[in-house]
Parts: sequence; C-alpha cells; structure tokens
Amino acid sequence: MPAGPRPTGYGPAAPVNGASPWWSDALGDPWRDPHAAAAVVLPPGPTGAAEPEPVVDPDAPRPPGNRSVLLVAVVSALLAGLLGGSLGYAFAARNGIGGGGAALGGNGASPPAAANRPPDSVAGVAARLLPSVVTVRVASSSGSSLGSGFVVSADGYVITNDHVVEGGGTQTFTAVFSDGSTASGKLVGQDPESDIAVIKLARSGLTPVEFGDSDQIAVGDPVLAIGSPLALANTVTSGIVSALDRTIQAGEPGGPVRYYAAIQTDAAVNQGNSGGPLVDMGGRVVGVNAVIKSVSADEQSAGNIGLAFAIPINQAKRVAQDIIGTGKARRTVIGAKVTEGRTTGSGVRLDTVEAGGPAQAAGLRAGDVVTRIDRHPLEEATDLIAMVRKYAPGSVVTVEFRRGTETQTASVTLAADAQ
Repeated sequence: MPAGPRPTGYGPAAPVNGASPWWSDALGDPWRDPHAAAAVVLPPGPTGAAEPEPVVDPDAPRPPGNRSVLLVAVVSALLAGLLGGSLGYAFAARNGIGGGGAALGGNGASPPAAANRPPDSVAGVAARLLPSVVTVRVASSSGSSLGSGFVVSADGYVITNDHVVEGGGTQTFTAVFSDGSTASGKLVGQDPESDIAVIKLARSGLTPVEFGDSDQIAVGDPVLAIGSPLALANTVTSGIVSALDRTIQAGEPGGPVRYYAAIQTDAAVNQGNSGGPLVDMGGRVVGVNAVIKSVSADEQSAGNIGLAFAIPINQAKRVAQDIIGTGKARRTVIGAKVTEGRTTGSGVRLDTVEAGGPAQAAGLRAGDVVTRIDRHPLEEATDLIAMVRKYAPGSVVTVEFRRGTETQTASVTLAADAQ
C-alpha cells in the first residue's frame, strides 16, 4: 500500500511492538494488499480486573433436582397425546371420515319414505313393468326400424304399433328385453287403421303386463311412458293424462289413414317409444303410445314438446285379440258416410246412410248433422270416425244430432264392418 494519508478511526498510526506494519483493523481495510501478512493486535487488558467467570464442565455429574418432575411431565404429555389420537381415529373411522380429510356432510339420518320405493311409486311401478317391455327391431331388405312393445301373454305374444312393423318383403323381428336377452319373433297380424300389430316371440315363461281400464282414467291421473326412445332402451318418463278422446287422423301420403280417439299425455315420448305402454300408477297398462305432436314438419327432427298420444288399451286389447284369433281385426262402423272437413257450425253431416245399417236402424237420415257421441262433441269427420272406431262392435252409444232446427237423440248399436 503506498504511503499517504489514511482515514481516521482505523487504529494506531505506528506499528505496535514492531510486530506488523498494519494497524489493528487492517483485515477490514478495503485497500490492503491481499498478499501481505496480517496480524490482529489487541490492546492489553486493564489491570486489577475481576476474575473470569468460572466455566462448568458439561460432563461433570450434577446433583438431583427437578429433572424427575420434568421427565414425568413429558411422559404424561406423550400418553395424553397418544390417548387423544386413538380416540380421534376411532371416531373418524366410525363416522366414515377418510384419513387426514375433513368431515363432510351431516350426521346420518333415516332415509325418507320415498327411498323405500313402495310398489305404487314411480320406481316401484317401473321395476315391475320393465321386464315386460321390449325393444322391437325389424330388419328387411329395404332397411331396418326400431320401436317398442310389451308382453301380453306368458307364451310370447307382444303388442306394438302397426307403423313399427309395416314394410314389404321378407322381414325378421327381434325383441330385446330389459336384461339384454333377445328372442326372435314372427308377425301374427296387423291393423293399419287402428295402428295395432301383434308379434309372437319364440320364447315362453314370460311375464305379461296387467291391463287397466282406459274408460276409467281421468284427466290429471299420473302415468308413465316406457320404451326405447331414440334407441335408448328401458327409458321411463312420467307425466299426467292431459286429455281424453283426442281425435287424430294420421298417415303418410299413399299409406293407410289411421284414426285415434287417443289419450293425450305430457310424458316425454319420442321416436322409438311407438308401441310401448302407457302405464297408470297401479302398474296397469292403459294405453299404447303411438304418435306425437311436433312443431317440426320433418319427421327425423321431430321431438317431444309435451304432446303425446296413446291408443286406449280397451281398444288395443280388443284389436289384438281379433288378430290373434283370426289374423285380422274387425272394424267398428256406424253405417253412414260423412262429409270431409267441417260443416257450418258444429257437428258432422251424414252424406248417406246405409240401408239396414246401425244409423238407419236408429232413425238417422242423410243430411242429419251428428253433434255428439256419448257427450263427446264432434267438429269434423275425423272426430266421428275416430270415436266410432274406439268402441267395440255391438256397443250402444247415444248420438245427438240436428235435423233442420230441431235437436234429437238416438241410441245406435254399432256394428262390425264386413271385410
């Protein structure tokens, strides 16, 4: 380091005892020569200072004191912690709390009554009916179709819709049950106008459905629709009876015209539900799901909007029994031809009355305007045809009609068409 002035406060200016040319704090000098020897010089201590504090040997034996008390306290704390941890683990295990996780949920309580699923609950009815409901698959050279159906006899008869099985050429029929098992079938017969068909499965020992009475249901009754909408098998939807005797005329151009005096429901029904059962909360079938009302004109994009219609089971059962017994169904007629569309005012005008037919036998004439059948109002020809087809041949119905300005009633015994 070159000679020259230095800052103050760094130690004496001259060497001490000639030991080193550096002052005592030279190790902290930022300008010192790093290669020069260094020495730390301590000034001599004051004379007459007190004796240094004695140092205790850590290895020397100590006299007994509070050591035992401290040891007992530590052991007691450890035992208390172990006991508390054990009790906490037992409580967590009993209450299903995972290791290290927080307790979730409240204390367990008895399940609600609905969780017991009584037979008349939605779950109870569905469980009872699902084994009797099938997915109907139809294959032919022209393509394939899918619908629903339900078992009506232990030896394998199944009711479905005519429009599910309609088609030409050689067809094969397969029924898929709720458990995934399958059975082949053959077409026994079909009635296009009532839209009912019967298939016979090559399987016995089946569980048939229980029939209800479609004449006894009421608007507001809860119902279930069961089937395979959009190929989703074993689907159950719920709703209510929205209306009764909803008269509908349906059919494709060039195909058969179908007439329904239908049960209307808001249970969700879509393509694939056709032929499946409409069920009351007693587990009894009261209708055959058949058609839906849609805001879409395209059949492929039509979907549920809460307007679905089922054929009353009293009518479907009668037609199915005819098909099984004779291969075809009887058609119920009143013995008159009617004007298509609406007439002036309410009612349906009779164009002609067949000689010797039911209408003539009851005193009706051509030109009479039929306004009601069994208190059901008629507005157009479809209403009269659909309502007549609902009844079995031989049924007696009350007909209200208008002749000129006079309103009259008559009892008409409906008959079967000769076909």
